[in-house]
Amino acid sequence: MTASTLEMALSYEHARIRELAEPAHHPDAAHPEHRHQTDWFYAIAAQHLAAVEDVLLPHVRRLPDGAGLVTRYVGNAKELERSLRYLKGRQYGDSRFLHLQHDELWRHIDRLLDEHESMEATYSRQLCEELDDTHVNTLTEDLLEAEEIAPTRAHPVSPHTGMAGRLAHRMWRMADNAWDSAEGRVVPIKYHAHPKRDSALSHYLYGTAIPTEDE
Repeated sequence: MTASTLEMALSYEHARIRELAEPAHHPDAAHPEHRHQTDWFYAIAAQHLAAVEDVLLPHVRRLPDGAGLVTRYVGNAKELERSLRYLKGRQYGDSRFLHLQHDELWRHIDRLLDEHESMEATYSRQLCEELDDTHVNTLTEDLLEAEEIAPTRAHPVSPHTGMAGRLAHRMWRMADNAWDSAEGRVVPIKYHAHPKRDSALSHYLYGTAIPTEDE
């Protein structure tokens, strides 16, 4: 059975987040000249979580046991966001997090990412069984567009779902932009090899091959 545009998009997003995470795993990622690597991973992961909460979870809630599915997802997202904040705090010398072991923290993050990817794969498959192709394609586009305007930092104690969650994400995006600028924090505007509309999304929707980095 051919994967839907939504399933392909999420698989691609997961692969890119893992790609960004790889250099951040190294102990020397805390050195000032390498901190941007963790910043990229942190920012893109935070944006992805917020976009899924805004775009996909309202539809997941309508599935059988939808409330339970959403609760499970948000629980994982909050724990992942907390871990991302610990990672950034430790990297920048926050005394509250210096006791955390680099390898142990990453093992926890990797486990949460495994759970996150598994949930999104399951939820997207269930959504695609309920929705027609046109609606699925619209969801895919909405998701990728939402990532572009999502917060670039993790905010685990803020609302995550519903109208309150969407409003919180909008407000945090403005605040995050201000802090990113003030701190000179390196945050990629795009993290695909090419702009989303000309690479990932267009290839998902039209069924053409996604170029490799060497092409």
